[in-house]
Amino acid sequence: MTQIKHKVALVTGASNQKDIGTAICRQLASQGFDLFFTHWKAEPAWIEEFHQELKRTGVNSGSAEIDLSEADAAFLVLEAVQSTLGLPSILVNNAAHSVRDGYRELDARVLDEHYQVNMRATFLFSVEFARRFEASGAESGRIINLTSGQDLGPMPGELAYAATKGAISSFTKSLSAELAPISITVNAVNPGPTDSTWMNEAIRQHLLPKFPMGRIGQPSDVAKLIGFLASDEAEWITGQVIHSEGGFLRG
Repeated sequence: MTQIKHKVALVTGASNQKDIGTAICRQLASQGFDLFFTHWKAEPAWIEEFHQELKRTGVNSGSAEIDLSEADAAFLVLEAVQSTLGLPSILVNNAAHSVRDGYRELDARVLDEHYQVNMRATFLFSVEFARRFEASGAESGRIINLTSGQDLGPMPGELAYAATKGAISSFTKSLSAELAPISITVNAVNPGPTDSTWMNEAIRQHLLPKFPMGRIGQPSDVAKLIGFLASDEAEWITGQVIHSEGGFLRG
C-alpha cells in the first residue's frame, strides 16, 4: 500500500495494549500517518509508553482522555487534533460501549448509555469531521466505522449493543452518498469476535471451534483491513459494510 507521510488520522477508543483501537493506531503509524487517539480511564504510564512507541515509527502523536458520552465530545476532540497535529484526513470511529442486558434488564438508562457512545458519538464525529474537511478544501478523506455484524445473526443478551451498533451500518451507507461529492469515502468494518480486552480463556475455548481457519481473530487482523481502507488504493470503495471474520461460523 502507498506509504502516506504526515497525513493525520484520528482513532477513537485506544485505552489498552490489547485494544483494537491500539492495533489500528499501530497499523496507520506504519503507513506514515500522524496519530491522534482518544482514551478513557487508561493507565497514564501506558499512554506515555504508547506515544513513545508511535514516535519511534517516525510519526507524531497526540491524545485526549475524554468521555465520549458527552454531547460535545466530537467538537472538543477535533479542536484538539487540529491544534496539535493539523486537520485529520482519516477518522476511525472505533470506541464502543457494551454491557450485557436482555429483555429483563433493558431500561432507559442502559439504552441511553449505549446510544450516547455507539450512535451519537459516531454520528457527530463523522459529520464534524466532514464539515471541517469540506471547509479546508482538502482532496481525499476517509471515515471508517466499526460495527459488529448485527445484520448477520442475533445477539441474545445484548439488545442495546446490537441495536445501537447495527444503526451504524445504515448511517454509513447514507452518509457515504452525501460525502462522495467531496471525496470522502465512508465504510464500516465488522471484525467479528476478536481477542482483545473482553475475552477470557473460557470464551476463547468456546469460540475457537467456530473459526474454520483454526484461530481466533486478533486486533491486528482488522487493523490491516482498516489500513487498506485508509490508503489511496481504497479511493473507489465507499458505502460498504465489510465483514472481516475469518469465516466465523454462527449458531
